[in-house]
Amino acid sequence: MSLLPVKLEVEVDGMQTRLDFASVQVRDLGASREFYSQVIGFETAEHSPPGAVVFRDGQGAIFAIRVPLPGTDTSKDLGLGVGLWFAVGDADALHARIVSGGGQVVSPPQPGPFGRMFVVRDPDGYGLTFHQR
Repeated sequence: MSLLPVKLEVEVDGMQTRLDFASVQVRDLGASREFYSQVIGFETAEHSPPGAVVFRDGQGAIFAIRVPLPGTDTSKDLGLGVGLWFAVGDADALHARIVSGGGQVVSPPQPGPFGRMFVVRDPDGYGLTFHQR
């Protein structure tokens, strides 16, 4: 699957700043790796640090999952309040792939603020929004 590049650039104290990479903590690294690679279709990077899995697109690393940091209360919903948005070329095709792979769709494809979109929930409760560009 190819994700489309999205650059969020803002100016902070006169300097251009942009979000370049994100990672989230997961309870079961193996199960989450399978979800993101098999159900969603993310491509794993050749190399990931210990305790993490990095996913990439044609331009490099874009996202990672990792084991929880020491002291993290994993009895709670790790994804509570976190929403991640990914731009895709064809929201309906990806939605069909996720449904056929057993993914939990929270909101079906519909018009959204950035184009056609839908929302799924990952195994740790993170809301993943895929919007068509």
